Amino acid sequence: MRPKGELNAKLVENVVIPGRYRDGLGLYLTVRPGGSKSWVLRVQKDGRRHDYGLGGWPKVSLATARELARNNHDKLARGIDLKKERRKYKQVPTFAAAARERFEEVAETFRNSKHRDQWINTLTTYAFPYIGEMRVDEIDAADVRILLMPIWITKQETARRVRQRVGDVLAFAKSRKWRPDLPNLSSKELTLPAQRARTQHHAALPFELTPSFMAQVRKQAGVSALALEFIILTAARSEEARGATWGEIDLVGQLWVIPKDRMKTDVEHAVPLSPAACAVLQKAKQLHNASIEPGSLIFPSPVKSGALSDTAVSKVVKLLAGKQATVHGFRSTFRDWGSETTDFANEVGEKALAHAIDSKTEAAYRRGALLKKRRAMMDQWATYLDG
Repeated sequence: MRPKGELNAKLVENVVIPGRYRDGLGLYLTVRPGGSKSWVLRVQKDGRRHDYGLGGWPKVSLATARELARNNHDKLARGIDLKKERRKYKQVPTFAAAARERFEEVAETFRNSKHRDQWINTLTTYAFPYIGEMRVDEIDAADVRILLMPIWITKQETARRVRQRVGDVLAFAKSRKWRPDLPNLSSKELTLPAQRARTQHHAALPFELTPSFMAQVRKQAGVSALALEFIILTAARSEEARGATWGEIDLVGQLWVIPKDRMKTDVEHAVPLSPAACAVLQKAKQLHNASIEPGSLIFPSPVKSGALSDTAVSKVVKLLAGKQATVHGFRSTFRDWGSETTDFANEVGEKALAHAIDSKTEAAYRRGALLKKRRAMMDQWATYLDG
């Protein structure tokens, strides 16, 4: 039996029987046989009935649908022809369409594919479900607040990036004259709660336990364990090692040169390879009878085309160390080892991790002196890992 009278949020969520459900002010919820639900505003004008779609549920909630109904009644009272108004703005794209067009403009400005993909993926995941189908001129600060609230505290950095990228799309829309102004998206204006400062550290295995851990890694079969061994020996970031190609390797000179477009710092980075690291590369050749063409990956995925995934390498760490360690944490392990057990200068360890160091110090180590010291450090690290 269909309910009578005004709707409520619980009923809107749970109703499944196809039909049209009345709320008030001519607002109806339409439930289709497939289960989809949408809002329709029915009004009488000049003795004729007119229906106006207000969007689908749940993107348009009951409260929002009521507000839209009131706004449309107000426009009708002021003599505004709703259908003419809609035709006038028909050329205005949705937020999703505007975001994709903006992405086409900025895609080439990113230094690597990971950052480029993150730009559109964060909007697709966190903004499109809320405002993706809204016309870009209809979006205001309240809409942006609604999409930010679920992640503002739990995913702070992501939320800040989403806010910045939504603002960028809206600014792009204004430049195309798709909207007359820009909403104020400041935390104060949106009345967003204060974000607590969070210092997140990747779990790192104590360096004293790393030789025994490495011995266990070397007992594992497969490309994931081999990639992990290489990551630990070189103190590299996971994505740098997993994306490495044979063209970056000089086995004779025992050097790995990572191009700047694959570096987080956007600066080319040379990694001295210890004999142990070179031995890993030789094993990588043999593992799949791998091609050593310059563009070939050293650690290809065994299950799909492309590089080995971060998850595949992380599974090896979890198998052998549980929650005591992470792949990225071995960079901290290397740094602790260097600080507490060796006499290498701080700058040598920082440069080994591809961290920026003072320009004057950099100048003092020109003409290969710093690289020689780093080579000695990486050789000593490999010896330590051998136990």
